[in-house]
Amino acid sequence: MDVIESHASVVASTRMRLARNFADYPFPNVLLQDAHAEEQADEIVSILTAELNRLDTFRLYEMRSVSEETAALLQERNLISRDLLANNRISAALVSEDEHISVMINEEDHLRVQYFMKGLDLNRAYERVSGFDDLISETIPFAYDSEFGYLTACPTNLGTGLRASVMLFLPALSRRGLIKKAVPQLSRRGLTIRGASGEGSGNEGDLFQISNEMTLGRSEEYILELVEEEVELLTEFEIRERMCMKLEGGLSLVDEIGRSYGILLGCKKITAAELAARVADIKLGLALGCIEGEKDGEKLIGELDDFMVKMRPANLKRLSGIKSDGEERDAYRARAAAETLKKMNLYL
Repeated sequence: MDVIESHASVVASTRMRLARNFADYPFPNVLLQDAHAEEQADEIVSILTAELNRLDTFRLYEMRSVSEETAALLQERNLISRDLLANNRISAALVSEDEHISVMINEEDHLRVQYFMKGLDLNRAYERVSGFDDLISETIPFAYDSEFGYLTACPTNLGTGLRASVMLFLPALSRRGLIKKAVPQLSRRGLTIRGASGEGSGNEGDLFQISNEMTLGRSEEYILELVEEEVELLTEFEIRERMCMKLEGGLSLVDEIGRSYGILLGCKKITAAELAARVADIKLGLALGCIEGEKDGEKLIGELDDFMVKMRPANLKRLSGIKSDGEERDAYRARAAAETLKKMNLYL
């Protein structure tokens, strides 16, 4: 079977985020020093909850009262950040029922509206967060300057306050040492590439985030076009390198992928790090046409991405009921991996 040449085999997901602050309230870092910080924070939360529930159904999580387990689950799903947890005296999150929308309140800024979706559709994602932005601004005026745009705690968000991120599966570029070749071009255009878990994170499962670094002096349209253009270029680069990888790798590459497939079907325990590496091999095998199934390769790659979310520590703890990390949890991972692959009816 030939190498899959579609975006769906490379682009995992899109995230759109808007950062905003309210004109009539101190920024969160200043608010924390106020004797009445909790009262003002509760007022912001109350107004936002009422407004956002006009558009969708949201669940409110106040960081000062959520359990450690719930906080870990929300963080693993990228619905909240470490900074939000650090500001737990005044911070909260509103999360939609389908978890596609997360609104962080009193993190670094008063408001960070995030929208998540599978695949690549930057315009749709922007329209979604922009709708919430428009609704909120009708009730609470934002901190805005005619010269600098929306005012934010960090200068990198000053201007539009827009951060457009795309998660890419780049096994060929990563394993052939070519990620570094893309960095200068991205940097010149004001973009950055990071690991799957954001700044400072390593290469987990050959997943990388592409996003804009600066927002000042750039329109929303320009940012969306810029990110999409670079994602297109990286996608084409990755697919070309996959073809070279398959041609040059020959039987050794097929054997390597087959070994990962066999290990996941037959192992009795597996660590989180090894699971990520082995599943990345299976995804690569599907992308290269070395592994097939009853469904399209792109859909199977997506299912494996969903499976890996379930295998993150807090999600795994909830699913398995196993409290501590160790052999029990490693054994659960192994069973879950084998069951998942069997259900997919894959064959080499």
